[in-house]
Amino acid sequence: MKEILNHLFEGKKLTKNQAKETLIGIASGNYNNSQIASFITSFLMRSITVDELEGFREALLELCIAIDLADYEAIDLCGTGGDGKNAFNISTISSFVVAGAGVYVAKHGNYGVSSLCGSSNVLEYLGVKFTNDASILKKQIEKTHLCFLHAPLFHPALKNLAPIRKELGVKTFFNILGPMVNPTKPKHQLVGVFSLELLRLYTYLYQKLNKEFTIIHSLDGFDEISLTSSFKISTTKGEKIIHPTEIGFEQHALEALSGGNSIKEAADILVNILDNNGTKAQNQVVLANAAYAICTSKPNITLSDAVAMAQESLRSRKAKHTFKTLLEIN
Repeated sequence: MKEILNHLFEGKKLTKNQAKETLIGIASGNYNNSQIASFITSFLMRSITVDELEGFREALLELCIAIDLADYEAIDLCGTGGDGKNAFNISTISSFVVAGAGVYVAKHGNYGVSSLCGSSNVLEYLGVKFTNDASILKKQIEKTHLCFLHAPLFHPALKNLAPIRKELGVKTFFNILGPMVNPTKPKHQLVGVFSLELLRLYTYLYQKLNKEFTIIHSLDGFDEISLTSSFKISTTKGEKIIHPTEIGFEQHALEALSGGNSIKEAADILVNILDNNGTKAQNQVVLANAAYAICTSKPNITLSDAVAMAQESLRSRKAKHTFKTLLEIN
């Protein structure tokens, strides 16, 4: 590790293989906490490269507990986190709306690291039981069109990293990696990222992975479609900047997306929205993200049709039914 750290401190980049081998070494417990923290921190001083990102991704997928859900052709809705906006759990709620619309979802999530309440925090609070049992996950996705994959259960080799990341309390390349290491290796992904630079990196990498993808960044910093500003999307068909009004929604104030000051408040917001009692801003943000996910999973569907599917899922309580049924399966 000393050689790698000196290499990085000299401003040099890692090759894909160096990145992969180093991360496998970290996960295997070959280095002490100070070395690991120094390694992680070095990537806060400069931008990560595509080769480094690809190497880290390959390492984590090689080490993870893989789950085969290929028959379902599921989509993952996942953000990198790290945008510091303290918004409610948009991608999590949108996942239930997408599943309620009949699209299979393999949602990858974790506890909040640089935010108060991640998807795992809110779902655990509401009673969702986390598992890495393939038979239970398949039962979940068959009965509800959705299964939830709590990241630590599938990446046990990284358990020793959790306290280091928590103590650092800032976004690291592990936030960047989160959406890339879903253990089901989904063929479809809606990914939110916290910067335009990261949108570019993800696009380069996802173009190599034979995925149907939509990568999103709101220009005021959100790692999802926030409707608080124009947003940029990158897909297999190219890139585009879109204003909320261009897709039939209003522009909303940042305050309208608050996730509250506790896990309970975040959970209450999730339940209210799935009960179709969300505010106009909350509902529209969820519908926008759900619609783009539906389009990503079903490229032949128009965005307006996808919005209609998402609206029907929310209004008819199909999204709520998905959530309630998930709670019952264990």
